[in-house]
Amino acid sequence: MENLFRLVDHEDLFSRRCIWVNGPVIVGAGPSGLATAACLREQGVPFMVLERADCIASLWQRRTYDRLKLHLPKQFCQLPKLPFPEDFPEYPTKKQFISYLESYAKKFDINPQFNECVQSARYDETSGLWRVKTVTSSSSTRNEVEYICRWLVVATGENAECVMPEIEGLNEFKGEVIHACDYKSGESFRGKKVLVVGCGNSGMELSLDLCNHHASPSMVVRSSVHVLPREVFGRSTFELAVMMLQWLPLWLVDKILLILAWLVLGNIEKLGLKRPSTGPLELKNTEGKTPVLDIGALKRIRSGDIKVVPGIKRFNNDDVELVNGENLDVDAVVLATGYRSNVPSWLQEGEFFSKNGYPKMPFPHGWKGNAGLYAVGFTKRGLSGASSDAVKIAQDIGNVWKQETKQKKQRTTACHRRCISQF
Repeated sequence: MENLFRLVDHEDLFSRRCIWVNGPVIVGAGPSGLATAACLREQGVPFMVLERADCIASLWQRRTYDRLKLHLPKQFCQLPKLPFPEDFPEYPTKKQFISYLESYAKKFDINPQFNECVQSARYDETSGLWRVKTVTSSSSTRNEVEYICRWLVVATGENAECVMPEIEGLNEFKGEVIHACDYKSGESFRGKKVLVVGCGNSGMELSLDLCNHHASPSMVVRSSVHVLPREVFGRSTFELAVMMLQWLPLWLVDKILLILAWLVLGNIEKLGLKRPSTGPLELKNTEGKTPVLDIGALKRIRSGDIKVVPGIKRFNNDDVELVNGENLDVDAVVLATGYRSNVPSWLQEGEFFSKNGYPKMPFPHGWKGNAGLYAVGFTKRGLSGASSDAVKIAQDIGNVWKQETKQKKQRTTACHRRCISQF
């Protein structure tokens, strides 16, 4: 490590701590980061997990609604090396999933550095090491730390930042406006007219939840959307699709799924929900657009409890004007407009990641970059995709680690020291 001390210039010596991590730095303590850490632990590779929030899985703990359940059966959502408890239902609740993640972290002795917000990460060509600069976000005091490591694992995921749409007049609207990440329950909207912007799984579920709490939701549907039953003949639709894909081409599985959807759900275009011309699985693979799995919203749309409306032209003080010229009187707006990656805001790298914050290489090749850079949780294939990435990343790093150390046993805690030279 003769080049290590060159990484710290004279000014940084007095303003920033510099810590050497004897193993990879994992940015993000969500399911993707935890899965990678657990797999590295099994390989005997030390690591450091950095997390900007004060808890693991902050998206699940802080930015999800109360009624949320896993959309897929639990066998498709468990992380490597530890299945869900047998007494968990097929679709675990939000609280159950968080409990599972906490027990997962405990089992594999994963102790993230919380409140460490990564400001930048770049590869230093001179030393052949990564420099990861963080700021502690828990107090008014600004504490800066620079972590030096050989491997960098980006595990911040596809849902790091809320997407806030720019809609004319939204700032002038006098009613309450929140993003879905701040929505907990429809109880606070009881008796109110609520406009839900977005018709994905979140938009559908929030509209249903609002109905259940005696609010009057209108759901904005700007474009086409695939809606599939969550179950067909008592079996998970996703599980059926996975089984059929083992024997049939994707285009045929898509056709079968649409026939089954028509048999179970009927013609949804009569409800104002136009299906895309591309099949649901092909659309997921090519554009990452997940089909909606219906858990009761369509029934409420048919009954008129949920009103489907077209796109928004502009907001006024007390109402919203739609593209069809209709004006809706609404009390509140919930923006179910999704999330996006935040990787471009901090990772100083242009070969592996594209400007939209996703690896340039398509699945299944988007997990490994150059110079010790890895990505986990960007496959647009949910928790199963993240788990697959985590296993491959840990094996790849583990192979190098074992070859270079030539030791049978390795310490399984991150080793760090102050990278400040003595003059």
